[in-house]
Amino acid sequence: MLDSFLTFINQQKLHLSGQRTLLTISGGVDSVVMASLFHKAGFSAGFAHCNFGLRGEDSDQDEVFVRELGEYYGFQVYTKLFDTKAFVKENAISTQMAARDLRYPWFEKIRKENSFDWIATAHHANDSLETTLLNLVRGTGIAGLHGIAVQNNFLIRPLLFATKDEILDYARQNNLSWREDRSNQSLDYKRNVVRKRIVPVLKEMNPSLESTFLITSEKMRAAESLLTEFLENWQKDAVRQTDGQLHISISALLTSTEPAYRLWHILNNYGFRYSQVMQIAKSLRALSGKIFHSDSHMLLKDREDLILKPIERETITDSVIINKSEGDYSFADDCLHMSPEIKQPGLEIEKSKDIAYVDGDMLSFPLMVRQWLSGDIFCPFGMKGKRKKVSDVLIDLKLNIYQKEKISVLVNGNGEIIWVIGIRTDERYRITDQTQTMIRMEWIRKI
Repeated sequence: MLDSFLTFINQQKLHLSGQRTLLTISGGVDSVVMASLFHKAGFSAGFAHCNFGLRGEDSDQDEVFVRELGEYYGFQVYTKLFDTKAFVKENAISTQMAARDLRYPWFEKIRKENSFDWIATAHHANDSLETTLLNLVRGTGIAGLHGIAVQNNFLIRPLLFATKDEILDYARQNNLSWREDRSNQSLDYKRNVVRKRIVPVLKEMNPSLESTFLITSEKMRAAESLLTEFLENWQKDAVRQTDGQLHISISALLTSTEPAYRLWHILNNYGFRYSQVMQIAKSLRALSGKIFHSDSHMLLKDREDLILKPIERETITDSVIINKSEGDYSFADDCLHMSPEIKQPGLEIEKSKDIAYVDGDMLSFPLMVRQWLSGDIFCPFGMKGKRKKVSDVLIDLKLNIYQKEKISVLVNGNGEIIWVIGIRTDERYRITDQTQTMIRMEWIRKI
């Protein structure tokens, strides 16, 4: 088995020689065999053992056993006692989930503090098979069909080549001792139901089930890799990023095969479920304006694109009061800079959507900057005093909902809108021959 172990490590390019690996040792046969193989291979390692305190004296004896095993091999041992029951109660989660949430952050802490290169768990081929079966029951994509990954960042599983029977044979042939966890026999855990009831039935149909699964798992991993490469190449033309938002071309989706799956490949990373993505795909030919949400993001169905952006958690300032015609005034993440200028012949007025000049004599302080409201009306510059709703102007400009959310207005003390900021000033505040003092206003946007 040592030869198979070393061959597997070389095939997976784990490069453990000359590096330090933190072995997660429970005291069970799987982790004991992993420790033996690392010792025989001459790899530098340490032990990390979690005492979850769930089995009373048995849990304490597991810790004693691991300490003695580490001393026998000459490996440094790190242990920690967790109050698992309290963690379960505080977080309203299962015991298995609590154990996972407690142990992996602690393993990573030990790795960083003690300069280990890797964290190794003793998952084997049967664990990978059971994981795939559980994923099938819960619902999964291709990634869930190839079982447990050999490597995930600093976390490695160097025993995935071996079956449970091979591990037990090695332990007996080498006279290894290990601890038995009685909870592994309990059918209260879904994984144990799969292990004790489902896998035996499947093995009756295929006695070489584990070996067959390892081959199938490799095929699924390769298929996922090829599919991911294909979709990422397609994504280069179909997706672009603008102002912190992801724009997904509706046309690119509608002219491609399997648009829902292509879309899920993108949105899965932002918390959208496949059932949601199917609804989004069905809406691609519908009118624009519909919004879909995940826990962290919102997706707008616009005219030509699906536009994805994070849900902003911070509270935006409702308004800012301006008491004089000179100074800087912050509103949300932007800033309004105001400065008075004497009107002079030949004075050149800058042309920019974020710069406006108004008649200072028309202003009635205090002014206010606020977000636009649905009932706002003003007289757009160039329309000779004709009144128009701000909402209609924004519709004419074909702004999407996200863009509309960012529009603010500058309001005079008498309630009239002076400037729909970045869009258009009000005709009533234009510079005329009678203007004595101009106010230059610049909207400085967040970079």
